Amino acid sequence: MFDTMTLTKATAGFCGAFLVFLLGKWAAEELYHVESHGQASYVIEVEEAGGAAEEMEEVSFDELMASADVGKGARVYKKCAACHKLEAGENATGPYLYGVVGRPKAAADGFGYSGALAAMSGDWTPENLDAFLERPSAYVPGTTMSFSGLRKIEDRVNLIAYLDSLDD
Repeated sequence: MFDTMTLTKATAGFCGAFLVFLLGKWAAEELYHVESHGQASYVIEVEEAGGAAEEMEEVSFDELMASADVGKGARVYKKCAACHKLEAGENATGPYLYGVVGRPKAAADGFGYSGALAAMSGDWTPENLDAFLERPSAYVPGTTMSFSGLRKIEDRVNLIAYLDSLDD
């Protein structure tokens, strides 16, 4: 059974905690109050989304490959280095990338490819590598490669140019 003193302490504890909560709420509202008083002191002008797309000039993939920077591609390769090696025949978590540009898909000796990638035909052309590197899971549904991809086309073409520069 509860005596009167225990009930009083429990009620006081609850009321004290509630008071701390209300004071904290009041302090937070004072600190982070976002009500606007009058006109904004600065305005950021943003173009319409449709207008920007019309002005953007389409650059062909061949032009991008011609202007690719092998040095920047070597820096982008650091994202790949955790799973791939550049020495011929030295597989790691992923297959070796020496000579990958122009090599048939799923053709690295001694590497066990996923069924989805092993079923693909054709060669790793720069265009195919670009599509694969953009988002591997979209290019090869069911691939075991967990890399999310390279969003910037400049990074992809630089990496492809770097990988192409490595083989004979």
